[in-house]
Amino acid sequence: MTSTSSASTLRPAEAEHTATSDAPFDSATGVQLLDPSGARQRNDRNEPYQALVEGLSLDELQQFYRDMAIMRRLDAEGTALQRQGQLALWVPSVGQEAAQVGAGRATRPQDWVMPSYREHVIGMIRGVDFVDMLDMLRGNTHGGWDWQRTHFHLYTLVIGTQSLHGTGYAQGVALDGLVGTGDIDRDTAVLTCFGDGATSEGDVSEAMIFAESLHVPEVFLCQNNQWAISVPVGIQAARPLADRAAGFGLNAVRIDGNDVLASYAVARSLLDDARSGEGPGFIEAVTFRRGPHTTSDDPTKYRTRELEACWADRDPITRYETWLRTDRDVPQSFFDEVEQQAGDEAARVREAVLHLPEPEPASMFAHVYSEPHPVMQAQAAWLADYEAGFADEEEQA
Repeated sequence: MTSTSSASTLRPAEAEHTATSDAPFDSATGVQLLDPSGARQRNDRNEPYQALVEGLSLDELQQFYRDMAIMRRLDAEGTALQRQGQLALWVPSVGQEAAQVGAGRATRPQDWVMPSYREHVIGMIRGVDFVDMLDMLRGNTHGGWDWQRTHFHLYTLVIGTQSLHGTGYAQGVALDGLVGTGDIDRDTAVLTCFGDGATSEGDVSEAMIFAESLHVPEVFLCQNNQWAISVPVGIQAARPLADRAAGFGLNAVRIDGNDVLASYAVARSLLDDARSGEGPGFIEAVTFRRGPHTTSDDPTKYRTRELEACWADRDPITRYETWLRTDRDVPQSFFDEVEQQAGDEAARVREAVLHLPEPEPASMFAHVYSEPHPVMQAQAAWLADYEAGFADEEEQA
């Protein structure tokens, strides 16, 4: 998220550049295990990752679909709740489910995730209740969930700062001796998530420099969804974003971000490498944000219907469903079950959000500073006196 300028204000040369910046993924440039038609792709580039997919059970493969389908339904519920005035804001992730589910399922329980603000399904995979996410976006809480239990850190709205947090935490993991011990249940990695716009922030470059220099157990997941609000990635980078990471010395891999198998296999490979002490990795997941940046955004102002239709044909859920049906003979009953489960979960979430308690006004002063602070104390006292004045007026009436 680097600018809010409209595409209509771009200079001619910039407008020409955007014409090719948001093209669909080219399998010649990176890892793609499932093409848009749902057919498996096998070539030398994909070969190192094939075994990781072949080792998955049918239950695990079906869980990928379940995660994506439920998230898609909850995404629609989040948008509806915001439009109905129940949320201050909603941040859609429609179209990016495969990149997130694959990477999220590649983590191990002891790993840590440093998200930006769109990784809802990764949070759910890590044990965060979706209601807690909406509670935060309703404005009721300072954080939203127990990040120490879930190992899924709180959302970061300041673009790119979580990359430094991730690198710092990964350095701490290494100093604690939780890397390269050979204990699969102890060795730990950090998955740090951000979008293409964040790669234009200095924090991300600095995080990668330190990550490589200190050889920390971290994997950066860049979801290149083509747009930093209204600014296309082609204006930010003339070459694939993975090339930037490779320039810092990271093991950088470009993948089809709408291919959940590629996302899982590459993330699992790089996370395993990081845990074993082989240093940091970087994934550029080429995907597309099919909805608005947030519910405060209108993408019709800077994107064409033709572009959106092009990416709709490459929908990650439809692609994966086709493969499950044709390659794994998954019956219709499974998809019916998931649809019912998604609807039930959406109903549960809506009911819970509509009955969330309002926070006490004085809670806004809690946890602003780690120690008592005179400014906070003065403001809290003023608010208490102000509210007490209303009580006096009611008694006089």
